[in-house]
Parts: sequence; structure tokens; C-alpha cells
Amino acid sequence: MRTALIVGLAGETLTRDERAFLRDCRPAGVILFARNCAAADQIARLVSDARTAAGAAADDFLVLIDQEGGRVRRLRPPLWRALPSAAAYAAMQADDPLKARRAAWLSARLTARDLSALGINTNCAPVLDLRVRGAHEIIGDRAYGETSAEVARLARAVAEGYIAGGVVPVVKHIPGHGRAMADSHFELPAVDTPRAELEATDFAPFRALRDMPAAMTAHVVYSAIDATGPASTSAIVTAEIIRGYIGFDRLLMSDDLGMKALTGSFRERAAAVIAAGSDVALHCSGNLEEMQAAASGVPRLTGRSRSRLEACIAITRREAAFDVAEAEAALAEAVEADAMRVA
Repeated sequence: MRTALIVGLAGETLTRDERAFLRDCRPAGVILFARNCAAADQIARLVSDARTAAGAAADDFLVLIDQEGGRVRRLRPPLWRALPSAAAYAAMQADDPLKARRAAWLSARLTARDLSALGINTNCAPVLDLRVRGAHEIIGDRAYGETSAEVARLARAVAEGYIAGGVVPVVKHIPGHGRAMADSHFELPAVDTPRAELEATDFAPFRALRDMPAAMTAHVVYSAIDATGPASTSAIVTAEIIRGYIGFDRLLMSDDLGMKALTGSFRERAAAVIAAGSDVALHCSGNLEEMQAAASGVPRLTGRSRSRLEACIAITRREAAFDVAEAEAALAEAVEADAMRVA
């Protein structure tokens, strides 16, 4: 039985202590960062070793990465493909919506093939946050547009491209980070916008994509709903908004426990996100002492949480055919559009 925790790894190979931790903890998965990714064969070995150590031969294990494109991508040229920001597809959508959605789907499908070849079966993308003028640029060009309709259309194309390639998309940052005036990596943002306005704007893309298999919570306070803490640790926001108004009933994971928006020990942080209603806590740094503490604060995955994980695993067994040449051409055009956008 898996533990309700996903963890980072320290480097390019597993240490003896990490092997022991994965064996004893049996986490739901691992997440890779640039520090873990030196070469294709090395990544494949690391993933295989992590699976084996965690007793994951039965393929009940998620291997995550953040490969959005633009600023947020752990695999970069020259070893891996250039991937444009979400804003490139937003610009394309303004001129030709159908072409933009097709390009977004093809690029995601191609990225899914590349990730699968490395043993990676989950991508923490697409971002469903709106680009809000005047807000902190932590979202910025990671957003697919400024309106909920724009974001929902393109994000669905991206998510469905990943699913077609057997890669689980994790939509983020539910119920919305775009309006925040601070970066939750470094401090706790608070959004004071009325609930009715949030439902019509920030929450709307998540509601439109509530059928997606996984989502990541935002470390953001929504004072109109619960002023006492961020969405990720708020039982009120999780029940009333994420599971309620939005209607998301799939695998819910926290954003990184190590972000400075949260306080308390790592055991307390992990316990708090689970108590709030998330299925899985996420710890990214690769710090073994911290992940051990986090593991002590979470349960084994059972019941609906276990079923939600199994639904994600089922996606990893899919692989729809696609035209690779068409996908490469569409991606090249999007990369060029992104370069022109920032020039």
C-alpha cells in the first residue's frame, strides 16, 4: 500500500539512504528536477532504481516532472527539445484558435512521448491560472490567456495531448494563483477578491477541466472563503470550492511542502494538507530528513484516494497514434512565435 506522499531525490543517482527510505515509506511517487537530469540513460536508470526501491514493479507509482515549457522546464536544450511558454499558444490563439489548439495538443503529445521514453509518466502541467494584469509575475507567461475561456480551451488541448501519450497531466494551481500579488515560493499570498468574482474568473478554468485526472493546490489565501490559511491547508476551500463548486473529484496533491508560504514542521505541513482534503502531499527538495518528517505526518493511501491514484495509473497505459512530423512542425512554429513574442 502506497503512502500519501510524493518526494524529490537529491541527485543523479539514488543514495543508499534514499533506497532505504523508498523501501520503507513506499511513497506514491517521486518528482524529478534539473538536479536529477543529466542524460537520457541516466534519468532512465534513476527512475528504474527508484521504482525498484519503492517496490513499484507493478506500475503503481507516479514519476513526476515540471515540463510546462518556457520558464518552467527541467529538461532543456541542447539535450532536450525547446518548449515554448503558454503565452506563445495564447498569441497564436488570437490569430487562429483552431490552429493554436491543434498545435498545443500536438506539442503536448510529442512531449509525452519524450517523457515516457525516460520513464516519466506524469507532468505537472498545464497551468490553469489566469494572467492577471498587475499581479505577481510568478504566473505571467505561464498562463494560456487572460480570460477563463481562453485558458480552458488551450489547457484542455494540452492536457488531452498528454493523456493521449500516456502521461498524467496535473492541472495547477487549483483553485487559482494568477491573481496573487506574491510568489508562494517565498511568502504567503492573500487574495481578497469576492467569491462571486473568483467563481466567474479564476475558478472557472478549473471547473471547465474538473474531469482531469490530477490537480495541484495553491498555497494562496482566499480571504472571502477562508482567511485563516492557504487553500492547500484549508478544509473549507477544499470542500466548498475544489471538491464543491469546481467539482474536482480526482487525485488532489499539494504544492511543495517546502515553499515558504507554509509554516510549521514538515510533519505538521504534510499532516495539514492531508487533513484539509488533499490525497497526497508533495515534498520536492530531496532533503532526506525533511521527507522523513513529512512521511511521518501522512497516512497510507486507501479508499477514494487509492482509487484516484489507480485512475491516474490507468492513463499511463494509453498511447494514441499521432503524426510525429506534424507535431515537430507545430512545435517549431510555436517556439518561433515565443521567440518573436519576447524579442
